[in-house]
Amino acid sequence: MGRRTAQRQRRGVVSTLVGGFGEILLTAGLVLLLFVAWQLWWTNIEADAVQKDAITEVTEDWGKDGVKPTQPLEGKVWGILYVPRFGDSYAKPIAEGTSDEVMDTIGVGHYPSTQLPGDLGNVAMAGHRQTHGQVFWDMDKLTDGDKAYVQTAEGIWTYTFTSRTIVSPATSNVLLPVPGKPGEEPTISQLTLTTCDPPFTTRNRMIVHMEQVAETGPGEVPDAIADIVKKTTGVEETD
Repeated sequence: MGRRTAQRQRRGVVSTLVGGFGEILLTAGLVLLLFVAWQLWWTNIEADAVQKDAITEVTEDWGKDGVKPTQPLEGKVWGILYVPRFGDSYAKPIAEGTSDEVMDTIGVGHYPSTQLPGDLGNVAMAGHRQTHGQVFWDMDKLTDGDKAYVQTAEGIWTYTFTSRTIVSPATSNVLLPVPGKPGEEPTISQLTLTTCDPPFTTRNRMIVHMEQVAETGPGEVPDAIADIVKKTTGVEETD
């Protein structure tokens, strides 16, 4: 009788331990699931709200009398990026710098070591492929004929797709004034967009190069983005 009681007690202890361990695993799984949901869903919602506010603020600044364009300050929004291939309503603020503070909120960050729109050379920008607004989620869909537009207080610059490549994170020559050619003087203006590849990893970088093909002054809007610019900033197309 005593032996059976001891066996039942041992089984009871084992069952308790197994049950407790199972609850720990269940809780850990739930926490992990919530974290993934936060990363893939909630950070995008938060970023979208911040980005809309940032666009409103910068366009209001552009409309103030006496406001003159200056060299962008770290973390400050100075432009808006439009890429029709990414959707009819795609309009993202551009801030100076590629720190986590910029990338995780504003979304599109300008590499400070690269040129600005209108300058000869390479205007290079970075953005997340997923989470925090996933501003460059559709980078792999860009192809011949696709265009990107960068709007600032000085006007809108139009760029057309030229190439896409995959490189290692250590490859920095894609940001040179003439990408891939150290020491060479630029003769054209380019736009370079960078993001992670494949999605949900940081293993490689996807690089898209685009060449400037047009420029419009303040208040002038290319026909292709007239609707989204009007919706985003209130600026209408002019003849």
